[in-house]
Amino acid sequence: MANEARPCPCDIGDRMDYGGLGHEVQIEHIKAYVVKPSSASDRAVIVIQDIYGWQLPNTRYMADMLAANGYIAVCPDFYVGKEPWSPSSDWSRFQEWLEDKKPTNINKEVNAVLKFLKEQCGAKRVGAVGFCWGGVATHYLALQYPEVKAGVSVYGIIREREDKYELKSPTLFIFGEKDEVVPLEQVSVLEAKLKEKCTVDYQVKLFPGQTHGFVHRKREDISQEDRASIQEARRDMLSWLNKYM
Repeated sequence: MANEARPCPCDIGDRMDYGGLGHEVQIEHIKAYVVKPSSASDRAVIVIQDIYGWQLPNTRYMADMLAANGYIAVCPDFYVGKEPWSPSSDWSRFQEWLEDKKPTNINKEVNAVLKFLKEQCGAKRVGAVGFCWGGVATHYLALQYPEVKAGVSVYGIIREREDKYELKSPTLFIFGEKDEVVPLEQVSVLEAKLKEKCTVDYQVKLFPGQTHGFVHRKREDISQEDRASIQEARRDMLSWLNKYM
Protein backbone atom coordinates (compact mmCIF):
# COMPACT_ATOMS: atom_id res chain seq x y z
CA MET A 1 0.00 0.00 0.00
CA ALA A 2 1.67 3.15 -1.14
CA ASN A 3 -1.10 5.05 -2.80
CA GLU A 4 -4.41 6.05 -1.25
CA ALA A 5 -6.36 5.92 -4.49
CA ARG A 6 -4.94 2.65 -5.78
CA PRO A 7 -3.85 0.41 -2.93
CA CYS A 8 -2.22 -2.68 -4.32
CA PRO A 9 -0.58 -5.83 -2.99
CA CYS A 10 3.10 -5.45 -2.20
CA ASP A 11 5.37 -8.36 -1.44
CA ILE A 12 6.98 -8.79 1.95
CA GLY A 13 10.40 -8.82 0.27
CA ASP A 14 13.24 -10.20 2.35
CA ARG A 15 12.18 -10.32 5.97
CA MET A 16 15.41 -9.85 7.87
CA ASP A 17 16.39 -12.13 10.71
CA TYR A 18 17.12 -9.15 12.91
CA GLY A 19 16.33 -8.46 16.55
CA GLY A 20 17.11 -4.78 16.89
CA LEU A 21 19.35 -2.76 19.20
CA GLY A 22 16.65 -0.66 20.86
CA HIS A 23 13.79 -1.37 23.23
CA GLU A 24 10.02 -1.05 23.34
CA VAL A 25 8.30 1.67 25.37
CA GLN A 26 4.77 2.90 26.00
CA ILE A 27 4.02 6.40 24.66
CA GLU A 28 0.59 7.40 25.95
CA HIS A 29 -1.85 5.09 24.11
CA ILE A 30 0.67 3.43 21.78
CA LYS A 31 3.74 1.23 21.93
CA ALA A 32 6.94 2.19 20.17
CA TYR A 33 10.41 0.90 19.40
CA VAL A 34 13.09 3.40 20.46
CA VAL A 35 16.81 3.34 19.78
CA LYS A 36 19.29 6.06 20.74
CA PRO A 37 22.72 6.92 19.37
CA SER A 38 25.87 6.21 21.35
CA SER A 39 26.40 9.93 22.01
CA ALA A 40 23.82 12.43 23.26
CA SER A 41 21.74 13.97 20.48
CA ASP A 42 18.93 16.49 20.19
CA ARG A 43 17.93 15.23 16.72
CA ALA A 44 15.22 12.61 16.34
CA VAL A 45 13.49 10.77 13.50
CA ILE A 46 10.02 9.25 13.52
CA VAL A 47 10.30 5.99 11.53
CA ILE A 48 6.93 5.04 10.04
CA GLN A 49 6.08 1.43 9.29
CA ASP A 50 4.82 -0.19 6.13
CA ILE A 51 1.70 -2.39 6.02
CA TYR A 52 3.54 -5.17 7.87
CA GLY A 53 3.67 -3.14 11.05
CA TRP A 54 6.03 -1.55 13.54
CA GLN A 55 7.62 -4.86 14.57
CA LEU A 56 8.90 -5.78 11.10
CA PRO A 57 12.64 -6.48 11.56
CA ASN A 58 13.51 -4.64 8.35
CA THR A 59 12.00 -1.40 9.63
CA ARG A 60 13.72 -1.70 13.00
CA TYR A 61 16.97 -2.20 11.13
CA MET A 62 16.40 1.17 9.46
CA ALA A 63 15.72 2.77 12.85
CA ASP A 64 18.99 1.33 14.16
CA MET A 65 20.79 2.67 11.10
CA LEU A 66 19.48 6.16 11.86
CA ALA A 67 20.65 5.84 15.48
CA ALA A 68 24.09 4.79 14.28
CA ASN A 69 24.19 8.07 12.38
CA GLY A 70 23.41 10.24 15.38
CA TYR A 71 19.61 10.31 15.53
CA ILE A 72 17.21 9.23 18.23
CA ALA A 73 14.89 6.93 16.28
CA VAL A 74 11.35 6.02 17.31
CA CYS A 75 9.14 3.59 15.40
CA PRO A 76 5.62 3.85 16.86
CA ASP A 77 2.77 1.40 16.38
CA PHE A 78 0.62 3.63 14.20
CA TYR A 79 -1.95 0.82 13.97
CA VAL A 80 -2.50 1.24 17.73
CA GLY A 81 -2.61 -2.45 18.54
CA LYS A 82 -4.59 -3.51 15.48
CA GLU A 83 -3.17 -6.41 13.50
CA PRO A 84 -0.79 -5.43 10.68
CA TRP A 85 -1.20 -6.95 7.26
CA SER A 86 0.16 -10.47 6.91
CA PRO A 87 1.77 -12.08 3.85
CA SER A 88 -0.83 -14.85 4.21
CA SER A 89 -3.80 -12.45 4.32
CA ASP A 90 -6.46 -12.44 1.58
CA TRP A 91 -5.71 -9.50 -0.73
CA SER A 92 -9.38 -9.26 -1.67
CA ARG A 93 -9.96 -7.98 1.88
CA PHE A 94 -7.17 -5.41 1.81
CA GLN A 95 -9.50 -2.40 1.52
CA GLU A 96 -11.53 -3.66 4.46
CA TRP A 97 -8.35 -4.07 6.51
CA LEU A 98 -7.18 -0.57 5.56
CA GLU A 99 -10.43 1.13 6.52
CA ASP A 100 -9.44 1.88 10.13
CA LYS A 101 -5.72 2.35 9.37
CA LYS A 102 -5.60 5.41 7.16
CA PRO A 103 -2.09 6.91 6.89
CA THR A 104 -3.68 10.37 6.91
CA ASN A 105 -5.51 9.76 10.20
CA ILE A 106 -2.55 9.67 12.58
CA ASN A 107 -2.56 13.09 14.26
CA LYS A 108 -3.25 11.76 17.74
CA GLU A 109 -0.32 9.36 17.51
CA VAL A 110 2.03 11.91 15.93
CA ASN A 111 1.21 14.47 18.63
CA ALA A 112 1.96 11.92 21.36
CA VAL A 113 5.28 10.97 19.76
CA LEU A 114 6.35 14.59 19.27
CA LYS A 115 5.60 15.30 22.93
CA PHE A 116 7.58 12.21 23.97
CA LEU A 117 10.58 13.18 21.86
CA LYS A 118 10.60 16.72 23.21
CA GLU A 119 9.92 16.00 26.88
CA GLN A 120 11.48 12.58 27.39
CA CYS A 121 14.31 12.55 24.85
CA GLY A 122 15.32 16.20 24.69
CA ALA A 123 14.78 16.40 20.94
CA LYS A 124 14.89 19.89 19.46
CA ARG A 125 14.79 18.90 15.80
CA VAL A 126 12.54 16.14 14.47
CA GLY A 127 12.31 14.50 11.05
CA ALA A 128 10.30 11.63 9.58
CA VAL A 129 11.11 8.65 7.38
CA GLY A 130 8.40 6.29 6.13
CA PHE A 131 8.09 3.29 3.85
CA CYS A 132 5.07 2.34 1.68
CA TRP A 133 2.10 3.07 4.02
CA GLY A 134 4.61 5.08 6.02
CA GLY A 135 5.71 6.93 2.89
CA VAL A 136 2.14 8.20 2.51
CA ALA A 137 2.11 9.08 6.22
CA THR A 138 5.41 10.97 5.86
CA HIS A 139 3.97 12.92 2.92
CA TYR A 140 1.01 13.77 5.20
CA LEU A 141 3.32 14.98 7.99
CA ALA A 142 5.06 17.26 5.49
CA LEU A 143 1.69 18.88 4.76
CA GLN A 144 0.51 19.16 8.35
CA TYR A 145 3.50 19.53 10.68
CA PRO A 146 5.99 22.32 9.91
CA GLU A 147 7.76 21.42 13.17
CA VAL A 148 8.86 18.22 11.43
CA LYS A 149 11.91 19.72 9.79
CA ALA A 150 12.58 17.11 7.11
CA GLY A 151 10.80 14.14 5.58
CA VAL A 152 11.88 11.18 3.48
CA SER A 153 8.90 9.46 1.85
CA VAL A 154 9.93 6.10 0.40
CA TYR A 155 7.55 4.67 -2.23
CA GLY A 156 4.44 6.47 -1.00
CA ILE A 157 2.19 9.23 -2.43
CA ILE A 158 -0.95 10.88 -1.05
CA ARG A 159 -3.60 10.95 -3.76
CA GLU A 160 -6.80 12.21 -2.18
CA ARG A 161 -5.95 15.64 -0.73
CA GLU A 162 -6.28 18.85 -2.71
CA ASP A 163 -3.31 20.36 -0.87
CA LYS A 164 -1.02 17.40 -1.46
CA TYR A 165 1.64 19.47 -3.25
CA GLU A 166 1.78 22.31 -0.69
CA LEU A 167 4.54 20.92 1.50
CA LYS A 168 5.49 22.73 4.69
CA SER A 169 8.65 20.68 5.29
CA PRO A 170 11.50 19.84 2.89
CA THR A 171 10.76 16.35 1.59
CA LEU A 172 12.68 13.74 -0.40
CA PHE A 173 10.55 11.25 -2.35
CA ILE A 174 12.24 7.96 -3.33
CA PHE A 175 10.75 5.53 -5.88
CA GLY A 176 11.73 2.44 -7.87
CA GLU A 177 11.35 2.51 -11.63
CA LYS A 178 9.64 -0.89 -11.71
CA ASP A 179 7.34 -0.33 -8.73
CA GLU A 180 3.95 -1.78 -9.68
CA VAL A 181 2.32 -0.10 -6.67
CA VAL A 182 3.34 3.45 -7.61
CA PRO A 183 3.36 3.67 -11.44
CA LEU A 184 5.78 5.98 -13.21
CA GLU A 185 3.03 8.29 -14.41
CA GLN A 186 2.11 9.06 -10.79
CA VAL A 187 5.72 9.88 -10.00
CA SER A 188 5.85 12.20 -13.04
CA VAL A 189 2.67 14.01 -11.97
CA LEU A 190 3.99 14.41 -8.43
CA GLU A 191 7.22 15.95 -9.66
CA ALA A 192 5.48 18.30 -12.11
CA LYS A 193 2.92 19.50 -9.57
CA LEU A 194 5.53 20.02 -6.86
CA LYS A 195 7.50 22.15 -9.29
CA GLU A 196 4.39 24.22 -9.90
CA LYS A 197 3.03 24.55 -6.36
CA CYS A 198 5.62 23.70 -3.72
CA THR A 199 7.43 26.55 -1.95
CA VAL A 200 9.87 24.50 0.17
CA ASP A 201 12.73 22.34 -0.97
CA TYR A 202 11.91 18.89 -2.34
CA GLN A 203 13.42 16.16 -4.48
CA VAL A 204 11.85 13.29 -6.38
CA LYS A 205 14.37 10.53 -7.10
CA LEU A 206 13.73 7.46 -9.23
CA PHE A 207 15.98 4.39 -9.03
CA PRO A 208 16.28 2.49 -12.34
CA GLY A 209 15.32 -1.17 -12.27
CA GLN A 210 14.17 -1.19 -8.65
CA THR A 211 10.86 -2.51 -7.35
CA HIS A 212 8.60 -1.67 -4.41
CA GLY A 213 10.29 -2.16 -1.06
CA PHE A 214 13.86 -2.09 -2.33
CA VAL A 215 15.21 0.43 0.21
CA HIS A 216 14.27 -1.51 3.33
CA ARG A 217 13.12 -4.98 2.28
CA LYS A 218 15.76 -6.29 -0.12
CA ARG A 219 18.97 -7.85 1.12
CA GLU A 220 21.99 -5.94 -0.03
CA ASP A 221 23.62 -9.12 -1.34
CA ILE A 222 20.91 -10.01 -3.91
CA SER A 223 22.98 -8.51 -6.73
CA GLN A 224 25.56 -5.83 -7.27
CA GLU A 225 22.97 -3.63 -8.97
CA ASP A 226 20.50 -3.96 -6.10
CA ARG A 227 23.16 -3.38 -3.49
CA ALA A 228 24.33 -0.18 -5.18
CA SER A 229 20.79 1.21 -5.39
CA ILE A 230 19.92 0.27 -1.80
CA GLN A 231 23.06 1.86 -0.45
CA GLU A 232 22.63 5.00 -2.56
CA ALA A 233 19.01 5.44 -1.43
CA ARG A 234 20.01 5.08 2.20
CA ARG A 235 22.82 7.61 1.76
CA ASP A 236 20.32 9.98 0.16
CA MET A 237 18.00 9.54 3.14
CA LEU A 238 20.75 10.39 5.60
CA SER A 239 22.05 13.30 3.52
CA TRP A 240 18.56 14.83 3.34
CA LEU A 241 18.04 14.57 7.07
CA ASN A 242 21.52 15.94 7.79
CA LYS A 243 20.92 18.89 5.46
CA TYR A 244 17.70 20.07 7.11
CA MET A 245 18.19 18.94 10.71
